[in-house]
Amino acid sequence: MSKKLLPPSEGEVLIYQTDDGKLKLDVRLENETVWLTQQLMAELFQTTQQNISQHIQNIYSEDELAPTATHKKFLSVRQEGSRQVQRALDFYNLDMIISVGYRVKSLIATRFRIWATQRLKEYIVKGFVMDDERLKNPPVPGSPVPDYFDEMLARIRDIRASERRMYLRVKEIFAMAADYEPSRPEAAKFFSIIQNKLHFAATGLTAPELVRARADHLLPNMGLTNWKAGEVRKTDVTIAKNYLSEEEIDELNRIVVMWLDFAEDQARRRKQVFMKDWEQKLDDFLRFNDRRVLPNAGGVSRKTAEEHAGAEYEQFAQRRREDKESQGEAESIKQLEAAARQLTEGKKPVGKTRGRK
Repeated sequence: MSKKLLPPSEGEVLIYQTDDGKLKLDVRLENETVWLTQQLMAELFQTTQQNISQHIQNIYSEDELAPTATHKKFLSVRQEGSRQVQRALDFYNLDMIISVGYRVKSLIATRFRIWATQRLKEYIVKGFVMDDERLKNPPVPGSPVPDYFDEMLARIRDIRASERRMYLRVKEIFAMAADYEPSRPEAAKFFSIIQNKLHFAATGLTAPELVRARADHLLPNMGLTNWKAGEVRKTDVTIAKNYLSEEEIDELNRIVVMWLDFAEDQARRRKQVFMKDWEQKLDDFLRFNDRRVLPNAGGVSRKTAEEHAGAEYEQFAQRRREDKESQGEAESIKQLEAAARQLTEGKKPVGKTRGRK
């Protein structure tokens, strides 16, 4: 627990009920958190300081939170009688405030739990939670309060541009084409053409060309920059987007989102469009936005790219297994050496005794 020769932040926490009966929680953050003393937490949740202290001790003893991450000492000036005295006070951050709020028994703490449960339920059901009013009313320029609107937009772009999500949206848009038949192989082939054009616009390479050029068993993680949690799997190495740099992903996401908005607008206007028209519309859209336009089908087929990635993965996986075995052997040797030292240290030399002559 470190002592800071600085005053605590000016963050605030307010729990209240609006006129229409809805519960609201407003938090004014400084550096993405807020610090409160036990006394301030007691005032917030309308309970005693002793009660707050007991809950904090229990939270630490149960390893729900770590003191090093949630507690700091700040020098604070307090009025004691006619004197102003500077004392080091214990402050706790937002993580602790939330945990305490789940344990305190009081009317205001109950309201906090109702509010938190509503948000948690929305997250579980929908997969996201949004504070609409906060997003509609950004902080004033120069305010220390952070604005996460751009981060939210970037994450939404990434979600919309994900391969599965994009495929579903493109399928819905193309379903409005006059000659669209989902059972025909041309539909899946057409999606591949669209995907290649978008990848080429962002990187100068089609999806198969990206996989063929960047899948390398000698590189860390086989050259992948993105994959599902855990180790790199065979299913990861055939996805072109997994090889893109952060800048390339951002560029691709922007192009995909712009084009999806354009295509959705075209489809909603109920203009009669045929499948072949979408290729030309995409090319025209990319030219208008000063992006690269794929002139042909590309120099590498999907089959060739997948075969290359599969072969590279087999070598990569074999080397990974050998590395694990070597690490395991080295660890076993260390353990045996440690056990041998313990046995040696445990043996005490037996002294010789002389009998009387």
